[in-house]
Amino acid sequence: MRPSAAWLLLLALPACLAAPSRPVYTNHWAVQVLGGPGEAARLASAYGYVNLGQIGNLENYYHFHHSRTIRRSTLSSRGRHNFLRMDPKVKWLQQQEVKRRVKRHVRGDPHLIHFNDPMWSKMWYMHCGDKNNHCRSEMNIPAAWQRGYTGKNVVVTILDDGIETSHPDLVQNYDPQASYDVNDNDCDPSPRYDASNENKHGTRCAGQVAAKANNSNCIVGIAYNARIGGVRMLDGDVTDVVEAKSLGIRPDYIDIYSASWGPDDDGKTVDGPGELAKQAFEYGIKKGRKGLGSIFVWASGNGGREGDYCSCDGYTNSIYTISISSSTDNGLKPWYLEECASTLATTYSSGAFYEQKIVTTDLRHGCTEGHTGTSVSAPIVTGIIALALEANPSLTWRDVQHLIVKTSRPLHLKANDWKTNGAGRKVSHLYGYGLVNAEAIVMEAKKWKKAPTQHVCIGSSDRTPRDIHADQTVRTTTVTNACANHYDQRVVYLEHVIVRVSIEHPRRGDLQINLTSPSGTESQLLARRVFDISNEGFKNWEFMTVHCWGEKAEGEWTLKIHDTSSHMRNPERRGKLKEWSLILYGTDEHPYNATSSHHSQSRMLEISTPKLELSKAAVFQSQMEVVEEEEEYTGPCHPECGNKGCDGPNADQCLNCIHYSLGIVKAGRVCVSSCPSGYFGDNASRRCRRCQKGCETCTGRGRNQCTSCRRGFYHHQETNACVVFCPAGFYTDESQKLCLECHQSCKTCASDPDKRILCKDGFSPLGAGCLPECQPGMYFSKETRKCERCHASCQTCVGPGKEACIQCAKDFHLHEWRCVPACSQGFYPEAVPGLPYKVCTRCDDSCSACEGSRDNCVKCKEGFNLRIGSCITNVTCMDDSPIPERSPSAFKTLCEIVKSKKLCEMKLFIQLCCQTCLMAG
Repeated sequence: MRPSAAWLLLLALPACLAAPSRPVYTNHWAVQVLGGPGEAARLASAYGYVNLGQIGNLENYYHFHHSRTIRRSTLSSRGRHNFLRMDPKVKWLQQQEVKRRVKRHVRGDPHLIHFNDPMWSKMWYMHCGDKNNHCRSEMNIPAAWQRGYTGKNVVVTILDDGIETSHPDLVQNYDPQASYDVNDNDCDPSPRYDASNENKHGTRCAGQVAAKANNSNCIVGIAYNARIGGVRMLDGDVTDVVEAKSLGIRPDYIDIYSASWGPDDDGKTVDGPGELAKQAFEYGIKKGRKGLGSIFVWASGNGGREGDYCSCDGYTNSIYTISISSSTDNGLKPWYLEECASTLATTYSSGAFYEQKIVTTDLRHGCTEGHTGTSVSAPIVTGIIALALEANPSLTWRDVQHLIVKTSRPLHLKANDWKTNGAGRKVSHLYGYGLVNAEAIVMEAKKWKKAPTQHVCIGSSDRTPRDIHADQTVRTTTVTNACANHYDQRVVYLEHVIVRVSIEHPRRGDLQINLTSPSGTESQLLARRVFDISNEGFKNWEFMTVHCWGEKAEGEWTLKIHDTSSHMRNPERRGKLKEWSLILYGTDEHPYNATSSHHSQSRMLEISTPKLELSKAAVFQSQMEVVEEEEEYTGPCHPECGNKGCDGPNADQCLNCIHYSLGIVKAGRVCVSSCPSGYFGDNASRRCRRCQKGCETCTGRGRNQCTSCRRGFYHHQETNACVVFCPAGFYTDESQKLCLECHQSCKTCASDPDKRILCKDGFSPLGAGCLPECQPGMYFSKETRKCERCHASCQTCVGPGKEACIQCAKDFHLHEWRCVPACSQGFYPEAVPGLPYKVCTRCDDSCSACEGSRDNCVKCKEGFNLRIGSCITNVTCMDDSPIPERSPSAFKTLCEIVKSKKLCEMKLFIQLCCQTCLMAG
């Protein structure tokens, strides 16, 4: 190469490098057509295009698409398209180019965000500043900030003991319009100061939500540009009026109310909002935020160490509140955590003394590193919801709950009860739907369409009384069509489910209550509470679960109540389920269809448009001599593609399949190696065909070709069918989900011991089976499978020991649930009408032995003297007069008065005692 030519190339090189990339043309055109929509449709049909309609609001401009043109090309298309250009009705035409557009947000790692606030480095739950130290930042709060959301124009109020309005981290965001002092009935919510700093709680919660960022003071709030107010209402007597006023402060101005309080977390309290507070909740939901509904966030409770269960808290158990739980930094259950089915989601909080706690603002313009409990979690979620409301101010109170359910994730949260509900979402009684995700919520909120109208359906109301026996389970079922006959009540997809119960019980804490949905999801509505010794039971108490969110409502619901008898009570005292109702909340259409319709429509157009246009293309080919060839794919096919090749690299672009094709032509097909659940492989056609309804796996499309069943169905192995109820002569095996044949001794049977069974002659029902009828003095032994003799002290029994007696043998007495030959000291045998044996009854308190009746003492306890069958206190008579053999009836009456009033124990009446009581015996 000559030197001059080389220099020319070097000089030209920068110009070549800087030259813009060549344009990429699509198979879409913008066309200006004179004559209106009818003329545009005619032109498109005549020249082989598809008219996709007017371009926005631009009159006479239309979007044309041509399927026989290469989708992306560096050369503009000519040929046939010139005929359209030359048509007199076409004023202007432009083939569309691909334009590069870049989102104008800062790109980078959210962990690189830094603030000058001194406690920022210790906010481990927001960011991991030191990669070498163990910390968690899965709540993705900085990522939401980087998308531009910091809580602007959102108003939050903390319902608590007041907030320090002059705190340097709160003063810039403090909003007096969102504040009030209900305790002192003025407009200043500042806390009352004392030596113990008792009223610090509200200030700490407020800082978590809206502490100002980058002001060189303390911390960074989650919604650090939100407006923050406070309602002082816990520093005084809390009444229904106080709560109702607090919940109803300026509902059209305040967006979110955050509460980290509730009834005593002592493991024995059952309490909730009063009548006025309930009305305040309902008013806020219906009228607040100009009809969108006030948002109430609630801490789930700190009674874990006392064995409390947050379903006994009517605030966290309400459909109107967002109940939030806590996890330690290690993803473990904190010692204070309460479990229940109404918990919606979780955030990080404190744990044991050696685990990290939360930093926030504190009283007297200070900061603290010791904020703890579920009081932490409610403000964190409040701040995250504020970010979501900035992204979409039109969210309703139900939209917010849907977003939390949809975006929360279990991640590393450890619990033994994680399960997947019928809608495919993992949920736990400890953590709800998992850890909240701020970035995911704001992204979903931005594109969210309003959830369908909420419907309420009374699924059932059962007023049949049922006894609750100790150490047994009451099971009651109801089948509901979810108000399918009432369009304004019909519930297809569930949100909240409420069970309203009335139960009488001698020791409420011994009860456990579970609800199973038609999809098989079991919610524990109540667990045993060892400290709850109340005999008040439940009166129209509403237990709520969110574990069925997104499931179908129609089908069989099962309520189970188990009584775990405590040694603290007489096991003979049984409880009673008086009545229960099932209330279903949800929608009659899928709540997420609105958000996914755009993608579904795009998918449909991409698949179906070429097929719709084949006839138009054929007409065009008959009119035109110049035809452009469609671009052909020459790359590798998917491994599941057959010998006919493919149109692209994916499994849905195969022209035929090696194993099976799944789907239909209209929605698209995909090649798979094996058919998924609910389908079977048709080897003749190499297609996946759908099983009969209810079948999980099957060998064919017939009703009797099921090999396993979906949730809510049982496999009848004799007929190979999936059924909702097992037929007569069969019972349900819940563990295997099978219909198993009853024992030969049974006419009908059930897996649940409390369900009625019918036995054949010579057999009697016991538990879930039919047992041989044994002679008196015998019982049926499950070990030997034959009748065995009772203990010698028993006339009838249920087992071999003397504790298993039902009735006592001759010459034996019933003494504290045992049959004994003689009553112990301090008791006497008493005949009881209707019983063939006597019952040992305790003597009078002062007697150590008595005969015939409790008052006929023969021996007294220490400190008492025996006088004519009665034991009296040791006294010295003040005279030496002899005691007559018997006193007249008047003396007897007077003596009874003396005894009943315990006058003998008083010095003033000792003389009267000696002369009257002793004479009367």
